[in-house]
Amino acid sequence: MNLKNTSWLMVALLFVSQVAIGQEEDKKEKEGYVFTEVINVPNTSVKNQYRSGTCWSFSGIAFVEAELMRLTDKEYDLSEMFCVYHTYSDRATKYVRMQGKLNFGGGAEVTDVFRVIDEYGMIPEDTYSGLNYGEEKHTHGELDELLSSYVDAIIKNKNKKLSPVWHDGFEAVLDTYLGEIPEKFTYEGKEYTPKSFAEMTGFNTGDYLEITSYSHRPYYEEFVMEIPDNWLWSPIWNVQLDEMMAIIDNALENGYTVNWGADVSDKGFSWKKGVAIIPDEDKPDLAGTEKEKWEALTEKEKKESLYSFDAPVKEKEITPEMRQEHYDNYLVTDDHGMLLVGTATDQDGNKYYKVKNSWGTDGHIYEGYFYASEAYVKLQTIGIAIHKDAVPKDILDKLK
Repeated sequence: MNLKNTSWLMVALLFVSQVAIGQEEDKKEKEGYVFTEVINVPNTSVKNQYRSGTCWSFSGIAFVEAELMRLTDKEYDLSEMFCVYHTYSDRATKYVRMQGKLNFGGGAEVTDVFRVIDEYGMIPEDTYSGLNYGEEKHTHGELDELLSSYVDAIIKNKNKKLSPVWHDGFEAVLDTYLGEIPEKFTYEGKEYTPKSFAEMTGFNTGDYLEITSYSHRPYYEEFVMEIPDNWLWSPIWNVQLDEMMAIIDNALENGYTVNWGADVSDKGFSWKKGVAIIPDEDKPDLAGTEKEKWEALTEKEKKESLYSFDAPVKEKEITPEMRQEHYDNYLVTDDHGMLLVGTATDQDGNKYYKVKNSWGTDGHIYEGYFYASEAYVKLQTIGIAIHKDAVPKDILDKLK
């Protein structure tokens, strides 16, 4: 082989090598997020709220089920619609008394689950599914509209006087759609009422705290969270942002799940990809030729790249000031209730929280769970509910 042919061969080999390297880099960039679980706290199966605005009940019941699993080693499947029935019924009374100046709808808070347990008890899912209207999954569009129209009609009553049976009519609608709640039922061969069943499980709502972190209210005191779904005007404890995160971490590290109320409307949340992030749009973590390529992109291309979920990106540093600004400007709202059940890391070693959702498992990449970055949880959290023993003692001691 002459020198000329050797030179061409070397050029060809170099070209093939560079193409291979490029393909490998492209493959790496497109592989998406790869998670390694660090903590996975036992919890019950993923449920499906489907077309109903009842995430608060699904997440609250998921939390109760996980706590009962932790406390008793027994797995329960509890009825979410039992809580929905009583919450709708009691909210209707308050709504009418407030002459309609109260949020009315399918949404509520984890507080409502605790209140229903205290006042009415619990029921197993197979005793009360709440599917009494010809659907296999929860589909509440018609029911929500009907109930809302009903209470508005009561308020507009031209008789100028409420009949003593208006609430009976309201509950008749609930009975028709969700089913009548049984006074007694049999569970594992024994007869219970909803109250005696709740007592049998041993679940004590007094052992749980609700916690948030906002600067417009004093720290280490309770305040009424100003969110529409808090129709009960229930209080929540206020702590520093780093303390709220420390509570979450301490809970998961010690085998407790965390009820998580948050906003998933942000474009950094992708249910399809199973990840939630808050990219740093101003300071991408790039160097060398990668940085040159980034700077050559248009603003639209940069945003598309940041939210492509093709690979981990640098995320924003979340501050208390940023949290407050987002809350005050409705950028973070009381959007969705879920359950934090563990932690994980991506391929770059970044920390995430494993989240149990209530949107079913069919065709989902992580079978009904997703992973929220530390930045996402810091910014998007509205509030959490936690067993008091899961709160670090130094923080618990500060609560007045």
